[in-house]
Amino acid sequence: MNSADTPAEPPDPPDHPAPSTHPAPHDRPPRLLRLRRAVAGLRPRLLVAFVAIAALSALATAVLTYRAATNSTLDLTQDTALDELRRRVDVLAPDLPFPPTQGELDRLAGELSGTGGFRDWRVLAAYGTTHSEWTQPFAVPPTLERVVGGGRAAFQRFSADDHLWLAVGVPVTYAASLPSGPTGPSGLTVYAALPLDREQSAADALLAAAAGAGAFAAVLAAGLALLAARQVLRPVRALGDAAHALAQGRLDTRLTVTGHDELAQLSKTFNHTARTLQGTIEELRAVESQGRRFAADVSHELRTPLAAMLAVTDILDEDAEQLPADTAAALRMISKETVRLTRLVNDLIEISRLDAGAAPLRAERIDAATAVRDTLDLRGWLDRLTLDLPAALPAELDPRRFDVIVANLAGNALRHGRPPVRVALRGSDDTLVLTVTDHGPGIPPAALPHLFDRFYKADKARARSEGSGLGLAIAQENARLHGGAIEAANAPGGGAVFTLILPRGLDTEETE
Repeated sequence: MNSADTPAEPPDPPDHPAPSTHPAPHDRPPRLLRLRRAVAGLRPRLLVAFVAIAALSALATAVLTYRAATNSTLDLTQDTALDELRRRVDVLAPDLPFPPTQGELDRLAGELSGTGGFRDWRVLAAYGTTHSEWTQPFAVPPTLERVVGGGRAAFQRFSADDHLWLAVGVPVTYAASLPSGPTGPSGLTVYAALPLDREQSAADALLAAAAGAGAFAAVLAAGLALLAARQVLRPVRALGDAAHALAQGRLDTRLTVTGHDELAQLSKTFNHTARTLQGTIEELRAVESQGRRFAADVSHELRTPLAAMLAVTDILDEDAEQLPADTAAALRMISKETVRLTRLVNDLIEISRLDAGAAPLRAERIDAATAVRDTLDLRGWLDRLTLDLPAALPAELDPRRFDVIVANLAGNALRHGRPPVRVALRGSDDTLVLTVTDHGPGIPPAALPHLFDRFYKADKARARSEGSGLGLAIAQENARLHGGAIEAANAPGGGAVFTLILPRGLDTEETE
């Protein structure tokens, strides 16, 4: 079957507006998609990255500082408390008789806690199973008691009563200067416990300061991220806008190049690409325009000699019966090919006018049903077709172009389909639909996408058919001029179905 130029996507609906350089509102992404793009954009990612790095750095610094300061403070407190307890024991223990009694142990504990001792500490003196009473109720941690009982001074931090405490234990040994006395551990041990509330408060204050510094660092990082994102994304956004403008056909779009960084190099590359693309497209347009002009000029130049040839062949056809058989057959072949060539030239002229936009639509109010019947009657096809037409169907159409559409569809079905060929016309408030159905073998599936391509023929073996290969292309272009389209398909029961959909172009009140 003959075919012509058709787009890959569905044809434009009736009254489709002219192409615009900006996307139509329905082409814009949905609000949810735009929100997702904004959340997943480069600016939020830069902001999150800067804040995360600043927060992690501040957190790591705060943790390390807190641990170092806390350990340093506690180590100093532990060493000071242990040295103080040893010093006091060295002063008071030599005056203590051995073995000490309960009262002497109580006196030693009282003196250690009340005579210039470390702040707020609680003291316990023990000898064997005898020990003094705590200056304030307390209990020696078992681990510390076991280590000190082994003869070593030690300390231990622990929690009790929702407070942090430091317990220090010192074993008392006999003085080595006694020549005849015993040496080594005396069995007397002294324990002191002091609260670490002040150290804990200092650590908490340090932690709060570190948290404040971290929050400040995060806020500062967010500000820096926004500033950096603005500086980085401004050329990126400009590049995106320029690419969008280029995609809309504004080939003279260029970027302003500033600086010498990677973004400047990218802008230079974009400008070079745009210039190259503009030059290539302008060259292609010039070549296409020359080709169209050439086809139009050649077609116009051929019309005059073809008209003369047709006149001569018409005269010779009248005398063909009086000529020898071979001469008559040659004459009829020349006459047939001349008619075919004339049709091809006329089609080429029409295509060139459509491509150049020089084919105006002169719509007027007509009866579409009468127009269809007149078209078929003019070509002598009424007795070869089955008609299903309404009594009347008014519409705003260009009569000549509507005649071309109907003639091409019906003639295509008669040439390449099988009878019966049915032509049906239906109308709604704003649309008329013309359907041409035949009962032939149908359209090969591989040919459907190319059916409206120019000079395309579904049957490759029929390269020398009557048609020019432009009939359906011209019909489709005329349908588009009306704001409609032609669709081709195969009927479920076999055969091809061509459907013409055109707007009626009437006001609502007129169609009621």
